[in-house]
Amino acid sequence: MIQYEVVLTEEVGADLIDLFLYIARIDSIVKAHHVLDELETVILSLEQQPERGHYPPELLEHGLKNFREVFFKPYRVIYEMIGYQVVVLGCFDGRRDLQSLLERRLLR
Repeated sequence: MIQYEVVLTEEVGADLIDLFLYIARIDSIVKAHHVLDELETVILSLEQQPERGHYPPELLEHGLKNFREVFFKPYRVIYEMIGYQVVVLGCFDGRRDLQSLLERRLLR
């Protein structure tokens, strides 16, 4: 089995911090830690099987098939496979308006 290298962009680091702070504020620090732990598990699992993700529909409608996503619902982890690297580009709450957010971040 091929081992991929998972790389987090600076933007995804900021996404994770924002999610943690938001969850801690509206729910609890315990819940915020739980969500980040689960997201870390999902992200690190991409080392083994990055192909299992599916194409984000918001990007597929632009004909883009180089981006994929996996979930820890309602959170979406968006990434791109480049050779043997999995570059994580964003981690978003799926309840947000992702169409404009993804267009701004990924379609530059």
